[in-house]
Amino acid sequence: MDLRKLKTLIDLVSESNISELEITEAEGKVRIVKGGVAAPSMPAPMPTHQPPVPSVAPAPATAAETAAAQAAADELAGKVIKSPMVGTFYRSASPGAKPFVEIGSPIKEGEPVCIIEAMKIMNEIEADCSGKIARILCENGQAVEFGQPLFTLE
Repeated sequence: MDLRKLKTLIDLVSESNISELEITEAEGKVRIVKGGVAAPSMPAPMPTHQPPVPSVAPAPATAAETAAAQAAADELAGKVIKSPMVGTFYRSASPGAKPFVEIGSPIKEGEPVCIIEAMKIMNEIEADCSGKIARILCENGQAVEFGQPLFTLE
């Protein structure tokens, strides 16, 4: 991985609300952690200088925030399709196309349910279980985090 690409990734992590990014390519693997040390998994061909990534301390949660988070988790109980990556959520393959699924759509395991764009690559996300779409939890074009619930199933 060249130095410019690495610097771009570091800037992306420091300017976003993600805390960790891991990229694997043919040349090796890079893991960038906000507030931590970014270390390539194989030795770099030449020494590189990386600007420090600012550390962000999480604010302590209030009782109301904790209760709201617990209520949201209880509401999503059951089958949930979660985002396997950080990116931008799209319900259809192209802007004018029909969405992959609607509320009430029956789906089978392995069937595509949405697309997540990450680093200019369109990743088709498949259902990891069968069921019927009960809720769509993201808006088209919305940024999503790793592990964020996208759909709930009945």
